[in-house]
Amino acid sequence: MKKLLVTMVFVAISTFSMAQSFSFGPKAGINVSNYTGGDIESDARVGYHLGGLLNFGIGEHFSIQPEVLFSTQGAKVDRAGSKTDFKVNYVTVPVMFRLKTTGGFYVELGPQASFRTSTDIPDQTINNFAKNLDLSAAGGIGYQSNIGLGIGVRYIAGLSKVGDFNGQNINPDFKNSVIQASIFWAIPAVKK
Repeated sequence: MKKLLVTMVFVAISTFSMAQSFSFGPKAGINVSNYTGGDIESDARVGYHLGGLLNFGIGEHFSIQPEVLFSTQGAKVDRAGSKTDFKVNYVTVPVMFRLKTTGGFYVELGPQASFRTSTDIPDQTINNFAKNLDLSAAGGIGYQSNIGLGIGVRYIAGLSKVGDFNGQNINPDFKNSVIQASIFWAIPAVKK
């Protein structure tokens, strides 16, 4: 985990030194999360995300946007015929590589590291339901106005298993899957 944090700090510093523009601001929105893979039966759960972003513009159309978000995720898991909310809260750190058109529309791709902060699992037979670190890949589209106000939709596909469930009668191969709809304001701070 230390290597990951050092790498992210290095990327942020080197990006800032090359940046031709810089903006920062708040971001918030809705999550629709579920589990995919494995043999777990679940339905989507609605949550939210809230945090901030930094945007380093390189040229007129390309930027790198690291974010730090508090994100509520999980699913409604089928346990013995009834749906039960499995809630997992994360601090997520996506680093998005964004390509923006002159008209303000953009596409973005990038990795995301999520750090578990808490869980609310009603089944007391499951210990440590979610791992401390969850790795994902994200991609999205959106629109950002000239003053920095924007909206976006992003899909986040889990790359790592949600947890390790050795000896607990659970197939451990399921991963997080999240659709995020966001509003944000990237306030321009430096423009070269």
